[in-house]
Amino acid sequence: MANKTTKDSKITSPLDDLSATPRNPRGVAMGAAFLMAMAAVGPGFLTQTATFTGQMGANFGFAILICIIFDIIVQMNVWRIIVVSGKKAQVIANDIFPGLGYFLSFLVGLGGLFFNIGNVGGAGLGLNVLFGISPENGAVIAAALAILIFVVKNALTVMDRTVQVLAFVKVAILVYIIFIMAVPYHEAVQHTFLPTKIDFYSIVTIVGGTVGGYISFSGGHRLIEGGLRGKQNIKYVNEGALTGIGIASVIRVLLFLAGLAVVVAGNQLDPTNPAASIFKIAAGNFGYKFFGILLFAAGMTSILGSTFTSTSFLDYAVGSQKGAFAKYRKALILSFIIVSTVIFYFIGNPAKVLVFVGAANGFVLPISLAILLIAGSSAKIIGTYKHPKWLTYSGWLVVLFMAYASLKTVIGLF
Repeated sequence: MANKTTKDSKITSPLDDLSATPRNPRGVAMGAAFLMAMAAVGPGFLTQTATFTGQMGANFGFAILICIIFDIIVQMNVWRIIVVSGKKAQVIANDIFPGLGYFLSFLVGLGGLFFNIGNVGGAGLGLNVLFGISPENGAVIAAALAILIFVVKNALTVMDRTVQVLAFVKVAILVYIIFIMAVPYHEAVQHTFLPTKIDFYSIVTIVGGTVGGYISFSGGHRLIEGGLRGKQNIKYVNEGALTGIGIASVIRVLLFLAGLAVVVAGNQLDPTNPAASIFKIAAGNFGYKFFGILLFAAGMTSILGSTFTSTSFLDYAVGSQKGAFAKYRKALILSFIIVSTVIFYFIGNPAKVLVFVGAANGFVLPISLAILLIAGSSAKIIGTYKHPKWLTYSGWLVVLFMAYASLKTVIGLF
């Protein structure tokens, strides 16, 4: 079909004919929702939330609130533009400016790799808590399980089901911890909306660690690989994005409240494993074992999300949905997991790694979101689809805020 341009600049494009829809579009959308949500609340989130709640108390609720608002804005923008265009983010970036997609792939892939070091370490620590094996050996076991999930037949379906089961495990454990603790709800609500202290480093870290980097693209790329393309699938995009945001937000709030209850009671969190301290103080050795299950579940879901999304940025050639790297996808997946696990052996201390990488991904977010917002105004990329103005304007506000907060953080550090 030839492109036609009229006086009012409306374009009839081949993009408007992306009518193929998978047999179970809602299932694909839910798979994307859980993948994004569980990637957002992995070991990095557990560590970051515990660390900053211990330092800031109820004031950290403001950072959680900002994170949830930004999550809505970022995910709704990214998912819509990717699905309507029918292309992965790096291909969209190359359409905007040749070579930009390679730069974006480098940023997301490198950030995803470093996050995955913490993910395999987190899963290994979870097995250490549960069974007493070394974190290094636990990381190897977790990596082997992740590889097994990716190499089986119908790997995407198996990944979706695994992530969904582990998501329910995480929610159930957090609900139990909240139930047995005296949570200062009034103080939490008051300081969330009227903080007495605002720390930009905590905001950059928690937003970067749960919205930035590969996480903002995990759901959109899962939809593309599941066959959801074109503006006629917007309703499934909305369902998936809002479901994922809702699940992630519930877990964010529950963990913050659990940590706050422990801190307000006058307890000090162990800086080497602050998240474990919350559960051990709250419910003794039983709670500590629960934390082991939670950390293993968080690590496994994040290994799957980080590996799937990061390798999806390599699996393409410019202008093609099935590029030169497609036949090497499984090899890339195996290499990504193995390299992450090997590096963990030498670095260790995943708690510090996870906080640092969260901050680093906070710097990536304004760049990656700006690229997608530019694409959302290009008829060459999205055809006749009209991206909602409220998403465009709010998206640029997030870009500006995160750029400012990131710069302020750098100035503060140095």
